[in-house]
Amino acid sequence: MSLKWTDVQEIALQLVDTHPQIDPRYLNFVDLHRWVLALPAFDDDPERGGEKVLEAIQAAWIEEVD
Repeated sequence: MSLKWTDVQEIALQLVDTHPQIDPRYLNFVDLHRWVLALPAFDDDPERGGEKVLEAIQAAWIEEVD
């Protein structure tokens, strides 16, 4: 299964597993973008990861850890 930017919930779940020590409320978008691109299953155009999609991923991640 390859992940695309539209797979917000699955990306958030994988980030929870990959970075369990991180509080996503204090994460900047530069690091978030880099971490999404580094996910093994991620396969999408890096340029499509704009602020709106990063906000959605961050919100889903926060929801997962709360």
